[in-house]
Amino acid sequence: MREFEADPSHPRYHSLWLRHKLELAQHAGMLANSAMIAHGRGEAFDYLLGEKTTDSARHATKIAAAKLQDATKPIICLNGNTTALAADTMLQIAEHLQCPIEINIFYRTNERMKALINYLSERKEELGLGVEILGDSPDYSIPGLKGPRASCCWNGIGESDVVFVPLEDGDRCEALRKMGKFVIVVDLNPLSRSAQKASLTIIDEITRVGNNLLEFVNSPIEVEDYQNELFIEGALSHIARRFL
Repeated sequence: MREFEADPSHPRYHSLWLRHKLELAQHAGMLANSAMIAHGRGEAFDYLLGEKTTDSARHATKIAAAKLQDATKPIICLNGNTTALAADTMLQIAEHLQCPIEINIFYRTNERMKALINYLSERKEELGLGVEILGDSPDYSIPGLKGPRASCCWNGIGESDVVFVPLEDGDRCEALRKMGKFVIVVDLNPLSRSAQKASLTIIDEITRVGNNLLEFVNSPIEVEDYQNELFIEGALSHIARRFL
């Protein structure tokens, strides 16, 4: 695998570094073949947003922190791309919330699950954290879904009341909502089904969300009323203003 060769002075150095992390994860067997396509689609929307966290996205992230703090059984649910890009931050957030992380992927294979859980476990040990990592022994199926993507752990997603699930599939987001769960989605596309169907949508890039969420969960935050459609409208308005 080639070394990362981008110059730190490059204006898009961070984005190039994230791409390289995905290349490494792909080489390690952690990602589906479509992972880079999904990431590129998100990058396109991030260009439109100006590659920065908007005020509305930061506000949504703060509310997400409050909902996770207030939850009885919160769970952080990670797919391959999020694990590759933001494992350390997600582990630290889970440690603060005293909640487990469940690996739950759309294209589920035993090989990918093993690679992802091993990587996350290695990062946990390196950071000296005590987060429980779930996903290797699913014992529950999400109602309304078929095939391997319905598989999950009862003591993770199954019995949770608040699910933080970055980069989620629209069908599974809807299925989780029908189970009565409060679903927090991170998605750079404000028009995606996941963004539209979630209980709370953060229109932002996952590593920025991770850093902001880690900042917020360090202090108690009161849950406030909100209208999710305003966060989606805020992202669309921000994009429109940039090109008027």
